[in-house]
Amino acid sequence: MDIASSSLCQAHKISLTRCQPSSPVNSCSLTFTGFSLPQISAPSLAKCRRKGTSSGFVRACVAVEQKTRTAIIRIGTRGSPLALAQAYETRAKLQAIHPELTEDGAIHIEIIKTTGDKILSQPLADIGGKGLFTKEIDEALINGHIDIAVHSMKDVPTYLPEKTVLPCNLVREDVRDAFICLTAASLADLPGEVEENFRGNVQTRLSKLQGGKVHATLLALAGLKRLSMTENVASVLSLDEMLPAVAQGAIGIACRTDDDKMANYLASLNHEETRLAVACERAFLETLDGSCRTPIAGYAAKDEEGNCYFRGLVASPDGTRVLETSRKGPYVFEDMVKMGKDAGQELLSRAGPGFFGN
Repeated sequence: MDIASSSLCQAHKISLTRCQPSSPVNSCSLTFTGFSLPQISAPSLAKCRRKGTSSGFVRACVAVEQKTRTAIIRIGTRGSPLALAQAYETRAKLQAIHPELTEDGAIHIEIIKTTGDKILSQPLADIGGKGLFTKEIDEALINGHIDIAVHSMKDVPTYLPEKTVLPCNLVREDVRDAFICLTAASLADLPGEVEENFRGNVQTRLSKLQGGKVHATLLALAGLKRLSMTENVASVLSLDEMLPAVAQGAIGIACRTDDDKMANYLASLNHEETRLAVACERAFLETLDGSCRTPIAGYAAKDEEGNCYFRGLVASPDGTRVLETSRKGPYVFEDMVKMGKDAGQELLSRAGPGFFGN
C-alpha cells in the first residue's frame, strides 16, 4: 500500500503503523488528517499485511488505532514518502538517545496535508508562494495538536510564526543536485532548451520521466538518498555546475516557544554545524526576499581551516543574467548571519531595478 496516495489514508480512527523487524508493530502510529476511508471489514483490519510501494520504500500495516497511552511526543509532518522518511529519521534519533521513547506509543506521527500538497496543477508562486508546505503543520503546532514539526528546511519561510521556534537541525545530507534521464548521461548532453517546468514530489517526477512526458529532471540528491532511490541517478552535479538551493539537504524541527520539554528533546538532536550553515544561507535569502519565481542559490560550509566559506548566486527569471558572490569568516552564528546578509545586500545592489522582473 502506498501511504502517499492510498485511499486508506483518510480515517479518524485508523492508523498506519510501519512494520519494523526490530520494534513492536504499534511502537509508532501514523494518523492521517484531511482524508476519508472506504468501508473496510473488521477481519481485514485485524490482519497486518505487508505490501511494497512502487518505490520499494514504505511497508505498512493497517490496524485499528490502539490508544492505550498518551504519546510523549506527537510529530507533525507531510504525507509524502520523503516527509515520512524524515519523520522516521527523527523518531529513530530520539529513540536512540532517550530510552523512554522506545516504549509502545511513545512517539506518534501525525500526517497533515498542506496547501502545497493539495494544489498540484499550478506553480507555487501562483497559489501564495511562501509557506505552502508548512502553514497547516505550523497551525497544528501552535494549537497543540502536535508537539514538534519536522520540515525540509527548503520549505520553511525565512520568518517563523509567532509562538514557534526552530532550534534544531539534523546532520545535513549531501547538498548536491542529481540529474536523472533515461536517454542522456549528463545535463550537457541535452538540448539547451527547456520546454516544460513541472513540480511534484520525487515519485511524481520520476513517474513523468518514465512515462515519457519529460526527457529529464533534476532532484536534490539528499531526498533520493533518504528514500534509497539513488539508482535512478544518471550523474551528480558538482557545486560548480549547480550551486544548491538555500538549506538544501537540511531537516529542521520546530516546537512551541513555551515548551521546555520539547526544546530539551530537540537540543539533544541538534547538529550545530548544520544549524549555523543554514542560518547563514537563510540570512542571504531573507535579504534578497526571494520568491518562488526567483532563482537563488546559497551554500555555507566549514573549510579546512575551520572557517565558514559562503557562496551565493542570484539569476534573472529568464536566466540571461547570473550574479555571484562569496564570503569567508569565523564559523560563529553572529558572523555567519552577517556574512549572509552582507552577500545578499551586495547582489541586490549589483542587480539594480528590474532584475527580478517585478
